[in-house]
Amino acid sequence: MATPAKKTAQRQGFKTGEHIIYPSHGVGLITAIEEQTVAGYSLELLVIDFEQDKMTLRVPVAKIASVGMRKLSDASTVKKSLETIAGKPRVKRTMWSRRAQEYEAKINSGDLISTAEVVRDLYRSDSQPEQSYSERQLYEAALDRMAREIAAVQKQTDTEAIRQIEGVLSTSPGRAAKVAPATDGEGGGQEEAA
Repeated sequence: MATPAKKTAQRQGFKTGEHIIYPSHGVGLITAIEEQTVAGYSLELLVIDFEQDKMTLRVPVAKIASVGMRKLSDASTVKKSLETIAGKPRVKRTMWSRRAQEYEAKINSGDLISTAEVVRDLYRSDSQPEQSYSERQLYEAALDRMAREIAAVQKQTDTEAIRQIEGVLSTSPGRAAKVAPATDGEGGGQEEAA
């Protein structure tokens, strides 16, 4: 039963050398497909490298669908995400803690359009009031996640993708009109006490 430690094959449509989206971590690169014995069972694992996070993840092939791993978005989905961030921000009139949970769930969903909605809703131009620390953290997490995927799809650097996203945000119509209402229900930074 001599099986090679590393295979360069394809499993469930995923192959080595391919970029993928892992919902809670973003863009990763499949570096290998390994077979390991764990607790007496033989498992096939996709080895996924998240270079920016300096992390390697091993996902059992049988769990690919249940963890929500997917291929990179296509060009039309990237275009739709850029159209999404160009739209008018939509901020619910709920407590910040509840909105923050919803934003975090959207970011970790692995869906590019949902992440774009968070970027759109939390973006602040120079003429708008400053964000609280937690708002800024969520915005940067969403921007980073979105930029990494766009960069991988369009084969450009993360910096170029961020410039592209921020360019769309800063020129989107209706941005300047939405100044004070977005921060009224925020609580002025009280959420940081937790």
